[in-house]
Amino acid sequence: MGQKELLTEAVRLATESVENGWGGPFGAVITHNGDIIARGQNRVLLTGDPTAHAEVETIRKAVQVLNPEAPSISVEHENESTLEYVPRPEGSPDPLPERARMLQGCSIYISGAPCPMCMSAIYWSRMDAVYYSCDLDDTARIGFDDTFQYEDFKRPLDQRRIKVEQIYPELGAHAYAAWTNREEKHPY
Repeated sequence: MGQKELLTEAVRLATESVENGWGGPFGAVITHNGDIIARGQNRVLLTGDPTAHAEVETIRKAVQVLNPEAPSISVEHENESTLEYVPRPEGSPDPLPERARMLQGCSIYISGAPCPMCMSAIYWSRMDAVYYSCDLDDTARIGFDDTFQYEDFKRPLDQRRIKVEQIYPELGAHAYAAWTNREEKHPY
């Protein structure tokens, strides 16, 4: 499939979301080796889940496709990981020599430019490319304006719209120490 066809499918999913009253006009597809491996659409209104954006929904589905052997979370699987390692890309500032593959080798096609949450999820998944149709200004014009978030992230913590405050760092230090001291870490 070509890029136009892939973006057309993302827009079809976005339109379907609107027509069904599931959420905003956002749809996405993720490709691997040129094939669609996952489709998703905004389902915020359907689920009441503010993270049910098209990109996040599609990432979750792509992970299931590429990692079908992932165990469910349970005590019997507490020390397992099915994510293969890949070497650090040349020129990367990452201090670790390798990390879990995640969605490297994949691209995402989206009806609109990703919001900050979705862009973060895309970065964490380490996809190779993002392609979108409508830009942030187009998205703001229809009532989905994320400008305040981008601006708020630049402010010091004590000046943000939502109260952000570090408390009891010694408590969190226990979990961080558990990670630091674990011999069999699986960096991701």
